[in-house]
Amino acid sequence: MQLNVNDAQAIEVSELTFGGEFNETLVHQAVVAYMAGGRQGSKQQKTRSDVSGGGKRPWRQKGTGRARAGTIRSPIWRGGGTTFAARPQDHSQKLNKKMYRAALRSILAELVRTDRLVVVQDFAVESPKTKDLLGKLNDMSLTDVLIVSDAVDQNLYLAARNLPHVDVRDVQGSDPVSLIAYDKVLITVSAVKKFEELLG
Repeated sequence: MQLNVNDAQAIEVSELTFGGEFNETLVHQAVVAYMAGGRQGSKQQKTRSDVSGGGKRPWRQKGTGRARAGTIRSPIWRGGGTTFAARPQDHSQKLNKKMYRAALRSILAELVRTDRLVVVQDFAVESPKTKDLLGKLNDMSLTDVLIVSDAVDQNLYLAARNLPHVDVRDVQGSDPVSLIAYDKVLITVSAVKKFEELLG
């Protein structure tokens, strides 16, 4: 299949990488797994056994007329432990490499189908100035965009760093979440070839 390039002639690309069916279930699974892997999972609360104190019973078992109490750190007491206390846990989910690659192929194919993939021969800025980058993006009518190249240019990275709706990634750093988060994905021809190598 052919992909149109903004500032050059169309290029031939792999049907497998850029022309497959959109598998919504698989993409959803990949996105959930990716986001779950980013969770810190370090939340911890104290149960009745973790709270300091409470070793001595507050009053004797019988004869006071009050309800039985064995510790002042019971969950129903003020200053007591938490009943079902949160514990640190690993939220990461296993996703096979084959499934992950298939999800990326599915996303790329959907970007092509919905005209959200903008291919250019090359994309760089002369200096690390945000104004220069904004000018180039405005010329292409791009406001909410992910820029993907085969290697991140330092000037481009610095120019985009302060823009809330622009991100710069290399092919290796592209993930399911970043690829679907933006209105458009601006990608260089060399990055397209790299994707074909990795996902073909």
